[in-house]
Amino acid sequence: MNQSIRIAPSILAADFSKLGEEVAAVAEMGADLIHLDVMDGHFVPNISFGPGIIASIRKYTDLPFDVHLMIEPVDNYIEAFVAAGSDIITVHAEAGPHIHSTLQKIRALGIKAGVALNPGTPIEALDNLWDLVDLVLVMTVNPGFGGQSFIESQLCKVSALRRKISQLGHPVSLSVDGGINRETANKSVQAGADTLVAGSAVFQLKGVTYSEAIEQLRNP
Repeated sequence: MNQSIRIAPSILAADFSKLGEEVAAVAEMGADLIHLDVMDGHFVPNISFGPGIIASIRKYTDLPFDVHLMIEPVDNYIEAFVAAGSDIITVHAEAGPHIHSTLQKIRALGIKAGVALNPGTPIEALDNLWDLVDLVLVMTVNPGFGGQSFIESQLCKVSALRRKISQLGHPVSLSVDGGINRETANKSVQAGADTLVAGSAVFQLKGVTYSEAIEQLRNP
C-alpha cells in the first residue's frame, strides 16, 4: 500500500443530513485529512457552509481539518475559521489584496497555511511566498462545484511544483483537488502530488465501502 499518499475526503459530497457521522466514518475507514470546501457565492458561484458547521463536526474526529476558503475578501474570516477547529487554511492567491500578509496571519494563529492555484493561476504566484507556505493546492477544475471533469493540462503544473518543492529547505504538501478518481489519482501521483482531495470518489460510489474507495485512490 502506498501509505505516503494522503487521502482527504471532501465533505462537500457527503450526506449533509448526517455530516458528523460521515466525517467519523471516513476517518475510521482510513482518511488522512478531512477537506472542507467553504464557498461564498461571490468568489465562486456556489454557497456551502461557514465556521459554525466546521465547529459542529470538529468533535467527530481528531484528523486534521483541511479548510479550503473560496471566499473574498478572506482576511476578515480567518480568525473565525481557526476558532472553529481548522488545522490548515488554504486561500486563493486572488482572494485578497495582500496574499503574503494573509499567510502571515494564518501562521501567526498557530496553524498551517496553504495557497490554492486555480487552473488559470501560474505557479509564479507563489514567488516570494514559499517561506510561508505549508501546502499548495492545485485546482484541477475551476472552483465552485463538485463533480467536474479533471483538467489534464494541470498535470504539468503539478510536475513543475514538485520540482520546485524538492529544492526547498522545508516540507510543503502538494495537493490536487478536482475530478479525482482512480485514473486521475494515478496521473496526479505520477506527476508529483502527495495529497488527493476527493468528494464523489469517496462518498458517492455505489457498492463500495469508504475504506475500499479510499484505498482505490491511494493505490489506483
